[in-house]
Amino acid sequence: MKVAVAAGAAREARRTAIILAASQAIIGSAAPIAISMGGLAGQYLLGPDKSLATAPITGFNIGVALGALPAAAIIRWLGQRGGFMTGTIVTALGGVISTLALFQASFWLFAFALLVIGVGGAFVQQFRFAAADNAPPQFKARAISFVLAGGIITAILGPQIVIFTRELLAPVMFAGSFAAIPVLAAIGAAILWLLRIPAKATGHAETVSSDARPLAEIVTRPRFVAALFCAVGSYALMSFVMTGAPLAMVGCGLSTDDATLGISWHVMAMFAPSFFTGSLIHRFGAERIVATGLVLLIGCAAVALSGLHLWQFWTSLILLGLGWNFAFIGATAMVADSYHPSEKSKVQGFHDFVLFGSVAFASLMSGAIYNAWGWEMLNWLVFPVVALCFVALGALKMTGMRKARA
Repeated sequence: MKVAVAAGAAREARRTAIILAASQAIIGSAAPIAISMGGLAGQYLLGPDKSLATAPITGFNIGVALGALPAAAIIRWLGQRGGFMTGTIVTALGGVISTLALFQASFWLFAFALLVIGVGGAFVQQFRFAAADNAPPQFKARAISFVLAGGIITAILGPQIVIFTRELLAPVMFAGSFAAIPVLAAIGAAILWLLRIPAKATGHAETVSSDARPLAEIVTRPRFVAALFCAVGSYALMSFVMTGAPLAMVGCGLSTDDATLGISWHVMAMFAPSFFTGSLIHRFGAERIVATGLVLLIGCAAVALSGLHLWQFWTSLILLGLGWNFAFIGATAMVADSYHPSEKSKVQGFHDFVLFGSVAFASLMSGAIYNAWGWEMLNWLVFPVVALCFVALGALKMTGMRKARA
């Protein structure tokens, strides 16, 4: 009987993860549209001083950060299906505003529009936690990987939309790409309607139980600290280098299509390993997979520093995506193991607020540092950040060894 119940729970968890992955694949395409076109559209709207060109991308990341806590609260209030569908409405609104901003040639309205798209993206970021929360313990890491695997379609769909629509509403460049975002949001909402989350997993059923610890106690535990540090480090570096890459490629004489396809290869590398990353975590442990991701980030910087040919840009972006996948999914699995079910909303909201606040700062600094010191400096800065992440992992291992000896 217990075996049958466990098998049923695993099937339902897999179904939930597949639906969330499919919806993320569609709605998540708003992110590569915003990232690949945000900086170039920023340059298009600005005057001679291009130092703020990446501010719209920063707006997107700020939106994800600012939306993290409200998204968690709305999902807790409306339940996961209702909360996630609310996020699709926000994403669609951002697409409408960004299109209008381009027609009005308003740089700051465009930056605000990407912030709204980012708030919608905060709901999408909760998909991975929802998949883990609705899965049995042995399937949690795989459930996270399932959801992020939906990004493979995102990697193809988002850049292709950009290529085929950026001149659709000419003479207003890029407006067609952002006008496609409300359509993507509508399709993603239709897929989310298929969710059948058990009542115990919805926000309505979540109550404060006797085993719920204060947030300060949870977020100061060594495992959570190391996980957050590695998640922030890997994601911020990914955003930092990726944001500057299209500007660098176009600045080196490569075409906009080359830059867009480079982002496509990068996003593909971000999500393609997700089919097996969960299994690797289950076999080798999250900490080792995070460390592998950090090594790949070093490889990204090394290739980028070796030259300015197209293959070097694309190879470094692929390594950047692979490194992010291992480091971020591993860190997310560590976070998912650090809280009780009754603590999930506050911990997940705090985690994503810190994470995407850091990512927003990294994307803003990317444009400023690129304009001041160039593409090489963006990549040299990878090394000290990765070193700090390794220090965090080492400190966690030392803490575990001390506890084992005690």
